[in-house]
Amino acid sequence: MPRLPSTTALKAFEAAARLLNFTQAAAELNLTQGAVSHQIHTLEGLLSVRLFERRARGLALTEAGLRYLPYAREALERLAAGAAALGAGARSQVLTVTLSPNFASKWLVPRLGDFLAAHPTLDLRISASRRHVDFAVDDIDLAVRHGTGDWPHLHVTRLCPEWVFPVCSPGYLAAHPIAAPADLAAAGLLHDRERGHWRQWLAAFGVTLDEPQGPVFSDTSLAIDAAVSGQGVVLARSALAALDLAQGRLVRPLAEALPAPFAYWIVCPRGSAGRPLIRLFRDWLLQQAAADAERAAAVRPAARRGSRPGSRPKAPGPRRRARA
Repeated sequence: MPRLPSTTALKAFEAAARLLNFTQAAAELNLTQGAVSHQIHTLEGLLSVRLFERRARGLALTEAGLRYLPYAREALERLAAGAAALGAGARSQVLTVTLSPNFASKWLVPRLGDFLAAHPTLDLRISASRRHVDFAVDDIDLAVRHGTGDWPHLHVTRLCPEWVFPVCSPGYLAAHPIAAPADLAAAGLLHDRERGHWRQWLAAFGVTLDEPQGPVFSDTSLAIDAAVSGQGVVLARSALAALDLAQGRLVRPLAEALPAPFAYWIVCPRGSAGRPLIRLFRDWLLQQAAADAERAAAVRPAARRGSRPGSRPKAPGPRRRARA
């Protein structure tokens, strides 16, 4: 059997490969830069390959390094899963989950009461962060990520696809009738991070809006809350608006919707995907998403009720131009 690398060497390699910087990897691992360099050099000698090369713009993985990285990550994740299994007596009821602040506030937190009541001995720990965690380094059991689902070294389950459509409060719609996409040009538009999203969405339905106006919010959850309070119309992703729509705080004035480029995914290390607590929480998340889909299918947009919710753009006809 070939000699196996130490976990210290694997951790040094994984951190350096992720950060492409020995100094930053040393700081993360609480080692000196010399110690990280030594571990990498030892690993390269053991494998008889070069894992990194120095380029004009900094450090880069060699082809061998790129091939070896998934194996190193999986080894570290499986060792972590094994340690967690051995410590099941102390951690059997501890589950640490990370997800984005938007998803935490608009989707997860409002639903947690029933789950926690059904599992009173579970020590659930929620970490809201925009950063995609590294399971080999961070003390995290499960994550909900927004993206393409292309994380080949992880166990990945799609939670829900997403659609993008306008929403507003019932009171705002009563005071500002909206019967077609062109009517949004005269509405108070609320923006998530940038105004270009509205321009792109309207263009898909034949409406040109040169200079969208209205406040810009750093977080989608803030823009949705502004719409709930009657301040205007926001482009919402279906998952984040699901509860507000189901409980009548928001309505869809139009049937038009576009598929979002990303979806929500439940991810965890492959070695821990079968842990009972992870299976329990993953199944509950999927049940909640399925209930959202059923509610969405039963609700018609407030305007043009003969149209199908979630409809794609129709074939383009004569282009209409609206100015803010």
